[in-house]
Amino acid sequence: MKQRFILYRRSNGKYYAEDTVTRKQSSLKTRNEAEALTLLHSKNEAARQPALNLQIAKAYLTATDSTFATRTWQHVFDEIIRTKTGENQTRWKVMAKSKWFDPIRNRLLIETQAENLLHVLQCGKVSVNTYLRRMHNFAIDMNWLPASILPKRQWPPIRFKPKRAVTFEEHKKIIAVEKNLERKMFYQLCWHLGGSQSDVANLYAEDIDWENKTISFMRKKTGRPVIVHLGEEALNLLKDLPSEGKLFPYLSSVRCNDRATEFWQRCQRLGIKGITLHSYRYSWAERAKAAGYPERFAMENLGHNSKAIHRSYAKRALMKIPSLEEYEKKIIPLSPHGERNETPKTGIGV
Repeated sequence: MKQRFILYRRSNGKYYAEDTVTRKQSSLKTRNEAEALTLLHSKNEAARQPALNLQIAKAYLTATDSTFATRTWQHVFDEIIRTKTGENQTRWKVMAKSKWFDPIRNRLLIETQAENLLHVLQCGKVSVNTYLRRMHNFAIDMNWLPASILPKRQWPPIRFKPKRAVTFEEHKKIIAVEKNLERKMFYQLCWHLGGSQSDVANLYAEDIDWENKTISFMRKKTGRPVIVHLGEEALNLLKDLPSEGKLFPYLSSVRCNDRATEFWQRCQRLGIKGITLHSYRYSWAERAKAAGYPERFAMENLGHNSKAIHRSYAKRALMKIPSLEEYEKKIIPLSPHGERNETPKTGIGV
């Protein structure tokens, strides 16, 4: 019987296998002839009887992991959920119930093909693409998959919908029509702090340092501490909130989706489109950029990995930048003869 793969040795001493059908050559990564022949035999056996070899592979893998042959993608979901806490765990639980994962939910990992994952990704949803990538990588890291099912370059690119900041005029309109005092002050504090809705809604009166004019809290998403310095308007706003316990007793007790829905309803009544509660973070970042606020300070406030920071400081916010001519006049002094001295006052190189 004709063999699918043939063996040959290059001048560098390494053995290679050549596919007689496609003429594709691949290195066996060995200079030992016996090892090369064993690998070649495995390749030919796999090509000749793929179904049988899958059963053989299962038998070998089950010897080291008794659940390997029965592990499904639902099992991956369950194990990831166990590793998460708080809001992250809630998000994974919601995603685990999504209908988009039904085609692979009960499929065995060892029998999953690239086409199965691509079928799930056809829905085009960003969340499905993101979470399926994480599940795939988690399974590989846990050695539940012998190799990557879908190569990294073959995953559809993640394209988020464009997001924009809440403008000052829109913010004023929202505040003007809001009748609920607690919710009204919540929106105002989001404007001043630029925090995520969950972080702001769960602030305590004890988080405020009146002497140093700061408010500190732990970010729910990352678990990192944040200290925000407050201006007079923000301080006056905080004085009208409870002096002990939670600043927003009702809003802290409801789900983040409910707070988002209430905000969306206000915007719909005002004819405002394209913003969410999260847009307050973009507003803070763009205001900081436009005011010339140093990027490192903004990162400390919103978080170093914040998309709002990266987007606003990259291109979105407008900042008044002096011309080079004006900048040179301020930094490089004139000589007694009316010529410019090449040595700047500040020691900054030109």
